[in-house]
Amino acid sequence: MRIGVIGTGRIGAIHANTLSRHREVGSLILTDVNPARAQELANRLGETAAPGVDEIFTWGVDAVVITATTSAHAELIGRAARSGLPVFCEQPISLDLPNTLHALAEVEAAGTILQMGYQRRFDAGYTGAREAILSGRLGRLHTIRAVTSDQSPPAAAWLPQSGGLYRDALIHDFDVLRWLTGREVVDVYATGSDAGPAMFRAAGDIDTAAVVLTLDDGTLATATATRLNGAGYDVRMELAGELDQIVVGLDDRTPIASTEPTGPPAADRPWTGFLERFKPAYEAELCAFVEVVRGELASPCDGREALQALRIAEACEVSRRERRAVGLAEIPGGVMSTLR
Repeated sequence: MRIGVIGTGRIGAIHANTLSRHREVGSLILTDVNPARAQELANRLGETAAPGVDEIFTWGVDAVVITATTSAHAELIGRAARSGLPVFCEQPISLDLPNTLHALAEVEAAGTILQMGYQRRFDAGYTGAREAILSGRLGRLHTIRAVTSDQSPPAAAWLPQSGGLYRDALIHDFDVLRWLTGREVVDVYATGSDAGPAMFRAAGDIDTAAVVLTLDDGTLATATATRLNGAGYDVRMELAGELDQIVVGLDDRTPIASTEPTGPPAADRPWTGFLERFKPAYEAELCAFVEVVRGELASPCDGREALQALRIAEACEVSRRERRAVGLAEIPGGVMSTLR
């Protein structure tokens, strides 16, 4: 098969490298707003570079992988849907609900396939946690605690287009929380702090956040995030039930130190970022997409799943702004018939 890759930045290059090595992928067509970057990657992989997005659709491909800037995602998803092509798209579909709903409506109308890039669904730790829940090992799940902490802040210029800490970072926790438990979030209470570098205040963003979420079966969850965790990149999730308790993301590279005399030592090589921590998961999600294109697998994370994660992030924004609990019923997009 031939796959078009739109966007050859760092994540686009990783996906292109994975696909180029896949035995079921015959060739790639790469394009980018920076043609020289696409050409350099094409030369390195032995693939073809296209001068623009139009050529992705006119030269003939069997599927499209979208890793362009977020602002272009919704339009590109719609264009691929109208062309009858399966799509893999890095999250999010859009930073706002109207454009997200419009793109999903185009996919629904065309009857095409969309797989969203929530890579934690392919991480060994999270898949192990899901198996533990489904097997009944934990008993009734009562408490979940999620942590997502970046080692260092992003560039100031990127913050205004990131969508904010809830949509950019915690949205992964929101997605995997639903996937692990099979439950829906009923309401959230969110708060945040911009007490760190001034660039966060200038962008109208926060550098640290905390959320309390109630699931529809009464399970309580907390999710925290920060851009300023100097010890390293830290992504963990603790799941506590009446019978057992487990944790995702605790290994010899977790950037946390114990103060107990017999506690484990601090990590010698703490994780530094998401591309390093989730490298196998990024590869696995693209391999799954190849199976989806071949008709061997249903989309493991379709656009409707991405919509629900975005709705939770939207509820968090309202909660922080208005300093109150926000029910998910207040956020548009909960009834799938609204897509039609």
